[in-house]
Amino acid sequence: MDEAVDLYMQYLAAERRVSQHTLAAYGRDCAALVEALEEQGVASPADVLPGHIVGFLEAAQRRGLSARSRARALAAVRGLFRFLLREGVIASDPSRELRRPRLGRRLPHSMGRAAVLQLLVGAEDDPLVQRDLAMIELVYATGLRVSEVVSLKTSQVNLEANYLTVVGKGRKERAVPIGSYARDRVLAYLRDARPRILGRRLSPHLFVTGAARPMTRQGFWQRLRRRVRQAEVEGRISPHTLRHAFATHLVEGGADLRAVQLMLGHADIGTTEIYTHVARDRLREVHRKYHPRG
Repeated sequence: MDEAVDLYMQYLAAERRVSQHTLAAYGRDCAALVEALEEQGVASPADVLPGHIVGFLEAAQRRGLSARSRARALAAVRGLFRFLLREGVIASDPSRELRRPRLGRRLPHSMGRAAVLQLLVGAEDDPLVQRDLAMIELVYATGLRVSEVVSLKTSQVNLEANYLTVVGKGRKERAVPIGSYARDRVLAYLRDARPRILGRRLSPHLFVTGAARPMTRQGFWQRLRRRVRQAEVEGRISPHTLRHAFATHLVEGGADLRAVQLMLGHADIGTTEIYTHVARDRLREVHRKYHPRG
């Protein structure tokens, strides 16, 4: 089983090109499965039965693992056995008939427009704060994932044409427009703050640290939390909250859901449809205005 999991991880990294985050999560899930199988005396992929996998998931539930985490674990296990079946290692897939745990439909936590403005208002002379504000403004303007914004290079941003290109999940490239506020803030950062941060050093990355290295996910989280405290914005705000605010405010304004899907980089429109909950008030107003008995 260990050898089978190693081959699967190599396949995910080399051929599927999944993110490091996904690779690490799937690796943990598959390692936990191997450990559970060893406890039952199962050492070969060919000997794994559906009941073994069900037992593995039930044990995870008893340990308090959430339905969402168990669904991810099942996805990792399914992927493993589909890969082994395709490679001829096993003759049948023991996970094929298993159903994923039922997930509640979680509405994304977002921010009101006033809170976003409160977070972004003001001018700062500190180059690191200028960088932070440019990142926050850009995420809110484009809906980029935190991993996408910290990996941006200057060559991916076209401020003359007001758009950027980003490589998202599944190594898929997409173009996203940049609004005028974000354009001006990023331009000011490039002209003033970034040269002061880098000094005489060079970097291809757009957002850099004092060590001339690209910003990290954790670094952005920490700087955002600091800005939230300084601006006295209430609530728990994360980079993902800004991404949700981007999509929420677009849908509230009447944006086409397909366009929002493309900008967010969602592979499935169903993922984007969760934002339609914010449009209820607007839809009710449209109904009252245009329906003959509204």
